Amino acid sequence: MKFLNVEIPVKNLPVLDPGFVPLGLFFQAYEKGATQPLCIAVERGGGQIGTWECKVYGTPEMKSADEYYVDRLVKFLLWSWGGFKVSICGSDALAAYVADAYRQGGSRAFDCDFMANVYERPFEVEALPYSQKPTAFQKSESVGRHLDGARIGFDAGGSDRKGSAGIDGETIYSEEVVWYPKTISDPNYHYQGILAALHTAAAKILEKGRKVDGIGVSSAGDFIDNRCMVASLFLKVSKEDFDAQVKNIYTRAAEELGRTLGYEIPVVVANDGDVSALAGAMGLKENGIMGIAMGTSEAVGFVDRSGNICGWLNELAFAPVDGQPDAMRDEWSGDIGCGVKYFSQDGVIKLAPAAGIELDEVLSPAEKLKAVQALMNDGDGRAAAIYRSIGVHLAHSLALYHDMYHFRHVLLLGRVMSGRGGELVIEECGRVLRDEYSELADMIHLALPDEKFRRVGQSAAAASLPEIKK
Repeated sequence: MKFLNVEIPVKNLPVLDPGFVPLGLFFQAYEKGATQPLCIAVERGGGQIGTWECKVYGTPEMKSADEYYVDRLVKFLLWSWGGFKVSICGSDALAAYVADAYRQGGSRAFDCDFMANVYERPFEVEALPYSQKPTAFQKSESVGRHLDGARIGFDAGGSDRKGSAGIDGETIYSEEVVWYPKTISDPNYHYQGILAALHTAAAKILEKGRKVDGIGVSSAGDFIDNRCMVASLFLKVSKEDFDAQVKNIYTRAAEELGRTLGYEIPVVVANDGDVSALAGAMGLKENGIMGIAMGTSEAVGFVDRSGNICGWLNELAFAPVDGQPDAMRDEWSGDIGCGVKYFSQDGVIKLAPAAGIELDEVLSPAEKLKAVQALMNDGDGRAAAIYRSIGVHLAHSLALYHDMYHFRHVLLLGRVMSGRGGELVIEECGRVLRDEYSELADMIHLALPDEKFRRVGQSAAAASLPEIKK
């Protein structure tokens, strides 16, 4: 496979997506001939800076490849680490190219605005000599794994919300409730749904003669100090209402429950991807875990080899994995080839026509996924081709993810991974890893939790987030 004057050695392509260009393999092939040192630094809150050392060509004939490489790499680093400032060290021309993209009206304007909103400061790109590259400074912290006391866990997904109650590490209650957060503009709808889940779980604890000692929340979105900075769950909510009622929506609900019960309840809110990784670490009793929840979107989290959360953004739904020019476009970010269109219900739906499956357009995305799953359960070979293709996508993308995260285990959750389809994804992913990334295949373990854990495990892990002060 040749792409931008770079020959990419790829042996396995998805049967339903033969134009797929594995971005990780492109990076590897491109870098083999590059000689000009370049450092990309990304700064985020607390003075933390991530740095990525690489090389570019810097020649006229490889100009397009250089620009594409840096564009995709900067994009990947931003959605992995998060940040409000990018320093391109070693090439003024490539720095100018990136700066032009990350401006109002530029090709990466969405990314620019997103990061500015998350970190509540203007986004900027600067050029520096390679000799003046910033020094990396990253920190991690221990989070969760607290099982003592009576706890509520809440997981806010795009299609359903899950609540649980546990006492001293034993789950005494769990529930799933269908809701439609992405289609509702009134934030009171979301607030009342959250509050109802907390009250229901609290009642189960009170029935046992205990008080509620803590509340842990797992939610799609990006959170700083328990505040929701950006979240697709509240897609239809106006900015005014978001700032006034959503940023503190989970702490407000916890405070109201506390007022009802007559005492203050500690609450911790975390990104659902990080909680999925935490759930895996707790279930496997291991560290170095990447959690990938494939549901309404792709939610990714990471627990490092020390058992800590790194404080990274980990929004790999919007990080690129596919280099093909006509890759599917994400409606929210406006970019193409990003993880959300491969590792979510959208990934299943987009492959259905290529498999010869016609899905009724009146169905919701969740209902379309269920229709494909029903075919899979009936042994339909067309549905099997969809899941095998996703398995190939996943293998190539895990190789890309591993370059940054160095995980030992991958925990795969979410509705897409339910049933025989999920098992087929694992099988095909493992086959491609062994065939094309043999060293990596020996280093990592793919884990598929049991059905109950897949569906409610995150809310139970979320319950472990707050530390109860004695």
